[in-house]
Amino acid sequence: MNKFAILADGTCDLSEAFSTQYDIRVLPGHITLPDKSEISAYLKWETVSRDDFYADLKKRPNDYTTAPPNSAEFAAAMEEAAAGGTALLVMTISSGISGAFSFAEIARQSVLEKYPDANIRCVDSMRFGPGFGLMAIYAARLREEGKTMEETADWLENNKNRFHQAGWLDDLSFVAKKGRLTNAKAFFGTLAGVKPIGEFDYNGLTTVIGKAKGAKAAYAALLEYIEKTIEDPEGQTIFIAQTNRLPQAEKFKELIAERFGPREIFINDVFPSCGINIGPGLMAAYYLGKPISKDLSEEKALIEAALANNN
Repeated sequence: MNKFAILADGTCDLSEAFSTQYDIRVLPGHITLPDKSEISAYLKWETVSRDDFYADLKKRPNDYTTAPPNSAEFAAAMEEAAAGGTALLVMTISSGISGAFSFAEIARQSVLEKYPDANIRCVDSMRFGPGFGLMAIYAARLREEGKTMEETADWLENNKNRFHQAGWLDDLSFVAKKGRLTNAKAFFGTLAGVKPIGEFDYNGLTTVIGKAKGAKAAYAALLEYIEKTIEDPEGQTIFIAQTNRLPQAEKFKELIAERFGPREIFINDVFPSCGINIGPGLMAAYYLGKPISKDLSEEKALIEAALANNN
């Protein structure tokens, strides 16, 4: 077996348990706190609770900022692998919302100048948060199956657009301000209780593809949408992300497990590295499915039909 290492930046939102289980190294970025101090972006709930963090973020969203690992930090991790003769697959958050991929490529070129025989490949996930983390787990499983680093990287490049997001974000202000969301303006000023439903797009962002009137209608429409877009649900690992919406995530997990019977289904926290730019209010499932259409026309038609049946 051609063993290789996997490095993912901290926006993958993989818990320590997952990163250990799948032998994925997580490279943290940076968070600037309201007091202007800087900490590791891959912050766990050790110094602050999830509830306290999101409560404070809601009060002063502009006082928290994030930055990805810089090129020197990527280079240090790459050089460690190169010096040991280990092939390295580097995965980054979507280039549509971060400069992490560019920093990784700059680092790769600098390391190759010193270690010209180093085998390093950088993959732009075009995803973020648990959607990115799920991709990293698929990469680790391909490695376990005996795939080479190049074979694994090629699979990711060819299949990244099959990683779906199906859920809602009931506060769009954070992602819109941070440039993480397209088609957001049309949904500002909507009535309380409306659930904007989002899906990943070709720009590496999330696009609002519909809106449900209340949680009950949203759950029903999302289940229909997943049914139309998922592939081999019984064999899948599904992530459910939540930013201070744990009861809703637990309900969604129960509904998905009952309807699709996936191999595994986990509720994932969105840690501060992504949470600062998403804000409270996210509840979404992440899974592997059919390729997403370039203009999301197919996905919009599916969700509109599902909403018509359930709104």
